[in-house]
Amino acid sequence: MLEETLLNYSCSDKGLFLPLINEFTWSREVRAFLYFTGLIYCFLGVAIIADIFMCAIEKITSKTRKLVLSSTTSGAEPEVIEIRVWNDTVANLTLMALGSSAPEIMLSIIEIVGNGFKSGDLGPGTIVGSAAFNLLVISAVCVISLPSQETRRIRLIKVFAITSFFSVFAYIWLLIILVAISPNVVELWEALITFLYFPILVVLAYFADKNFFRKDKMKREKQLELESAEDSQREHFLDGHVDKDSLTKYLKEIHKNPQLTDEDAAAAAVTKLMEEKEHSRMWYRVGAIRAITGARKPKPQLNERIRQKCEEMMRELMALKEEETIQSKAYQQILEKEKGLSQKALSRGERQETAIIEFSASACAVMENVGQIAVTVKRHGKTSSQVSCWVETVNGTAEAGEDYVALKEILTFEPEQTQRKVFVQIINDNQWEPDETFFMKLSLDQGSKGEVTLGRTCIMEITILNDDEPGILQFKRRGLLVQENVGTAYVPVIRENGADGIVSTRWRTIDKSAISGRDYHGGEGELIFDHGEVEKNLEIGIIDDFNPEKDEHFEIELFQPSGGAVIGTIKRTTVTITNDDNFNSIMDRLMVLTNVNVDSLKLHSETWVGQLKDAVNANGGDLENATRIDYVLHFLTFGWKVFFALVPPTGFLGGWLTFFVSLGVIGVLTAIVGDLASIFGCLVGLKDTVTAITFVALGTSLPDLFASRTAAKQEKYADNAIGNVTGSNSVNVFLGLGLPWLIAAAYWTSKDVQFTVSTGSLTFSVGLYSAASFICITILMIRRFARVFGKGELGGPSTMAWSTFAVLIIMWFLYILLSSLQAYGHLL
Repeated sequence: MLEETLLNYSCSDKGLFLPLINEFTWSREVRAFLYFTGLIYCFLGVAIIADIFMCAIEKITSKTRKLVLSSTTSGAEPEVIEIRVWNDTVANLTLMALGSSAPEIMLSIIEIVGNGFKSGDLGPGTIVGSAAFNLLVISAVCVISLPSQETRRIRLIKVFAITSFFSVFAYIWLLIILVAISPNVVELWEALITFLYFPILVVLAYFADKNFFRKDKMKREKQLELESAEDSQREHFLDGHVDKDSLTKYLKEIHKNPQLTDEDAAAAAVTKLMEEKEHSRMWYRVGAIRAITGARKPKPQLNERIRQKCEEMMRELMALKEEETIQSKAYQQILEKEKGLSQKALSRGERQETAIIEFSASACAVMENVGQIAVTVKRHGKTSSQVSCWVETVNGTAEAGEDYVALKEILTFEPEQTQRKVFVQIINDNQWEPDETFFMKLSLDQGSKGEVTLGRTCIMEITILNDDEPGILQFKRRGLLVQENVGTAYVPVIRENGADGIVSTRWRTIDKSAISGRDYHGGEGELIFDHGEVEKNLEIGIIDDFNPEKDEHFEIELFQPSGGAVIGTIKRTTVTITNDDNFNSIMDRLMVLTNVNVDSLKLHSETWVGQLKDAVNANGGDLENATRIDYVLHFLTFGWKVFFALVPPTGFLGGWLTFFVSLGVIGVLTAIVGDLASIFGCLVGLKDTVTAITFVALGTSLPDLFASRTAAKQEKYADNAIGNVTGSNSVNVFLGLGLPWLIAAAYWTSKDVQFTVSTGSLTFSVGLYSAASFICITILMIRRFARVFGKGELGGPSTMAWSTFAVLIIMWFLYILLSSLQAYGHLL
């Protein structure tokens, strides 16, 4: 009898593997404390191995293929871009959903297999409890995470609609098969259909992502073309490579601060670009896990000094842009005011019914050999009477009698006549001389001022263009030296031995060691000289890249002159592109920083050495930016980190080896978590159902809460914050229950026995969650379209955001309370 008591003490039969030693002599309080501590510690272990598991998934889903695009520039090399093989929606619903839900799914599978293919309460309870926490609590927290009036909307709303439907339908389906079709029994076909809903969900979500549900085929194809173009132009950080154009632009701006060293500028540039880059939900979840384990952060960190300098610089730039905007608006207002005044004066003249006489233009130019010029004088306002005015010429640089024939006469407008022409004789000679000007002036007699008035254009300038020497066009020098970071090379072309008339010349670039499209923006064009212009610049864009290279050159040639001009002796010039030593030193330092610390831009290490380095050092070795809490968390999780560093790195077999090994480790750990949770619940008087929806659900879902909150604050859209929650909840049922039930049903069917599932607490919890999920999704859709909420699922006015938070949190507490009361028999 004594031996039986030693072997069958309190709660010793609750675990599959635990307890490992006899705990008969331990007090219940000590055992509860130790099991609770072990449960928390194992949750940290699950989080760390899940981090490695998700890094493997990120490695797999980030696989790319090269796409060659034809060049728009003749003779230039084709552009090669990298695009992802995995569709984002498919990746989110398959591998990434498995990554975030692996502990719950593995716990459900292990519980059934460990119980001899009999259904338990811990696995299904954890799945439903996690779903309730994910949808209600995470959504509530994300709604209030944004500043007041700021909103976030779900971008892939069609995908969200599909996953939302299945997230509700999945749990209603559980009620149908457990209560309506075959009460307390899961038949083989029911389990099979439950599991097959998973690929159906993935296929429908993929079709929604690609707009295959559009009725208009042409619109659908056009949308796919636009999406492909956007994907090809989207900035990627693939395998640690940053977008060069954006990095160069930001680096040039930040390096203007003389208090920042080259290393500081490089670190700030990388950090800035990582902040602006769109990240996956996986990236945010890994960041959340590492924040609670003191591990290396996926986002580069800046020390306080550099951060302050960068913030000061950005504030100065914003202030400068704001000042320029204000000045521009003020200038525009002045122009509009002057325009309004002139229109008002004109309308006043019209209302007074006075004839207004003025020239049709304020200036004109004619060639010297034109003979005579016809100048138009117009009348508007009152046109019913006869009016007249004086018109006369006035010398400028052109002299009457030498360059033109003087004119002074009375110009008369008959009734209803609105236009008259005045002819001025131009004197042509054979001697070259510069362009000259004279004027024509309108004036009124004293007696006619009441009936007629002069308009604003009462003086006209006339320029006589010499047509004797159009000039010779050629380059100013035979060669030009420019630095690679100059942006634009200005190549001077001069006009000699004459500058009269409009002339032009064609030009083209000729590749040498510098290639158009790769080193500069070349091509062909036309350079036009207006009359009197003697020097103009050809503008050639110079491409600045990160690659240190030798000096390169290309040529520019002038040909096909027009307008009487001819091409001079210097018809070709050579432009040599040299490296900017100062700027290249910064680029070299940046590339060294990027290459040496390439792991800081990745989620995963691809070697065992890198994994061990991250494991034994707080904050992954970045001690300068490590905080006290990082050291504490690193100390608490040191054992897990070192042990899991032995998992094969993602550099092997494209991440697949890491995937399967870490999945196996997750399975072992979740089995231990299941035992710890069951024994702890038994010791403190909690049923497995209550333990599952509280402690276990919270322990597996807290990293998702932190990840979603960060994504809500940093992303432009709400997809990574709450858009993936519904998909994850659906996958939990289809894989977390469908797969183990399929295995158990197949096992019992082979023995001609029915697979029974207790429907008491599970069906009540599922029904309660189904109602809460429908209400939650309805609230989110109302927030999306209602102006009072700011037309966004997240954020909006503070009052409405906190109201939404309160409603969702209350529903979650009611779910926990009612499910617990029902489990203990206080509710039917």
